[in-house]
Parts: sequence; C-alpha cells; structure tokens
Amino acid sequence: MTRMIVLIVGIALIGFIAWWFFGKHEAQTESAVVDNDQQNVDVLVKGGYSPEQVVLKQGAPAQLHFKRTDPSSCLDHVVFPDFGINQALPENETKTIQIDTSKAGEYEWACGMNMFHGKVIVK
Repeated sequence: MTRMIVLIVGIALIGFIAWWFFGKHEAQTESAVVDNDQQNVDVLVKGGYSPEQVVLKQGAPAQLHFKRTDPSSCLDHVVFPDFGINQALPENETKTIQIDTSKAGEYEWACGMNMFHGKVIVK
C-alpha cells in the first residue's frame, strides 16, 4: 500500500512540474500609455514578472521600471538579449531600463537563469 501511495504522489509531482515549466499559462498584459511623449510601465518582480507582457507604441521613448521584492537569486537579474541588456535587480529597489521602440516586433526578456520570462511587444 505504501508503494502505491508513493507512486501516485510521485506521478502527481512529475505532472505538476511538467505543467509548471511547459504548460500554457495566461500571461498578464499591460499596454503603456504615452504621456508627454514618454511611455512608462511598472513591472513587479515577485515569483515571476507582473505583467509578463508589455505593449509599447513604436517610436515613443519607453522605460520599464522593475521592482524586485522576491529574495530569490534567480530573479536578481533581468536579461534582454535583443537589446544587449543584462541589468542587476537589487531587492526592494526599482531599476529603470530604456527600451528601444524604433522597430516593431516582439522582444523577450528573462531572469538570469532563463527560468522566468516576459515579453515586450512594440506596435
């Protein structure tokens, strides 16, 4: 009986891990508002990124303000490979990152370990 319980718990854990890393999850999206020819979006870093997707208007200068409240070392950097950005995110501080909006497209960001992801969509 104990073997059966261990087997069921093990299968459930494997299923949960597969869902967590490979499953489709609804991404929270926020569209920036252009104010005085500037776009600003606040991104909370706590167990991931909130919002996970940011929509920006092409051609208007944009800034993402990352505030990390999560103590995990995985989230202590944010990396934008398309822009050549690798920014440290000290805990309980806000770091501002300038985003190039000259070209329309989708640009991904990730934590330093590439486990948590986000996306900038320039339209």
